[in-house]
Amino acid sequence: MEPGPLSRPAEPGICVSGSPGAGSAFPASLPSGVGAEPGSRPGTVAAVLPAGGCGERMGVRTPKQFCRVLERPLISYTLQALERVCWIKDIVVAVTAENMEAMRSIIQRYGHKRISLAEAGATRHRSIFNGLKALAEDQPDVVIIHDAVRPFVEEDILLRVVTAAKEHGAAGAIRPLVSTVISPSADGCLEHSLDRAKHRASEMPQAFLFDVIYKAYQQCSDYDFEFGTECLQLALKYSHTKAKLVEGPPDLWKVTYKRDLHAAESVIKEKISQEICVVMNTKDEESAGHLLKEVLKKELNCVNVTSTVLDHTGSDVQKFPTDQCYSFICVNFAVFKVVSPDFHETQKFLSTLEESGLSLLYPVVVVLVHCCDLTLAPLAPKMESLMWIRSLAEDMKKRNILLSGLLLNYSEDEQKLQESFQQGASIIAALVKDRSPALAGQLLLA
Repeated sequence: MEPGPLSRPAEPGICVSGSPGAGSAFPASLPSGVGAEPGSRPGTVAAVLPAGGCGERMGVRTPKQFCRVLERPLISYTLQALERVCWIKDIVVAVTAENMEAMRSIIQRYGHKRISLAEAGATRHRSIFNGLKALAEDQPDVVIIHDAVRPFVEEDILLRVVTAAKEHGAAGAIRPLVSTVISPSADGCLEHSLDRAKHRASEMPQAFLFDVIYKAYQQCSDYDFEFGTECLQLALKYSHTKAKLVEGPPDLWKVTYKRDLHAAESVIKEKISQEICVVMNTKDEESAGHLLKEVLKKELNCVNVTSTVLDHTGSDVQKFPTDQCYSFICVNFAVFKVVSPDFHETQKFLSTLEESGLSLLYPVVVVLVHCCDLTLAPLAPKMESLMWIRSLAEDMKKRNILLSGLLLNYSEDEQKLQESFQQGASIIAALVKDRSPALAGQLLLA
């Protein structure tokens, strides 16, 4: 077993479930109603991710687990989902020899933790068996088997399959069938169809007592190794263990075709656009920053809008709620009603933001908002004075920080002021939701 690098940058390796019993998603005693004894724990838990596929159905040269979504390999999102569950102690990824170095680079670049590598086999089952062999010396009580291309798995379903596996020996997530399954004859005619109401689609994750699944693979026939796809069936056939079937959520779907990459991108964008932080340089509740925050909260009622006051050193960015926030609206670090932005303060803020490591994981949107009364001076000179944003945006785009500028009419007329800020909120919402590199460097007017 080959240990992966354990170097920083924090977030993928951060556990969010917390310590048991302290507001954790993993309670000190397992939920009642799922067969767990009060106060019991599932013991040591590890995970195996087969990642040796070539992605034939994807129709691209790059194996689908290494295809990029928002400039990050798909497998990195799946690893992050598992790493954030503190009670999964080891994660073994089975990759082909030719992709071993690429996998090491992904682990190092994105700071993944608790990852070990095993060499994939020629088929899915052989890859899983190699992953199990890597765990055999220090056997976990329970092992989770999950697909490297199912990035949206949540802790709740992982906990439920692990709990069920502890009681029954094996468990797997299932979903209702979407299409009717039919059996064709040799000449291409219908023989019979299955009743959708009586059948389910087998999904991932699945979990097993380690001895159950390891014993099954040790006895597995060559035919099953070559053509089998269902781990639960192996546990039944060779270990005589009937798996408990656990109803899973709809977001367990597998990235299989090229179109699924676009769907995955949309899901990820939606998830990271649910929090906006308004950064301002004053605590004055009458300021433009506080006004914009209130307008954003009103106009974007499905988004959590927070705020922070940045000191002159720029260091307060480290105190931001950065675990979930990838959108920052900076109400200019300059005097309101005149366009004289402090370029150095902006650079300091962006540098600190870059050092936080946020943009390694997802594209970070930063909108520099400048407020001035457009009735006091011509618009052209004001827009001209903001042209530095375009050149800075080109540089920041290489760091996955999408920078744009927004000029708001800070009018003495209350109605014009409100209209400008409402239009500004709509522009901000579009920039945050779209996260398109093509929009970086735009200078927009509301």
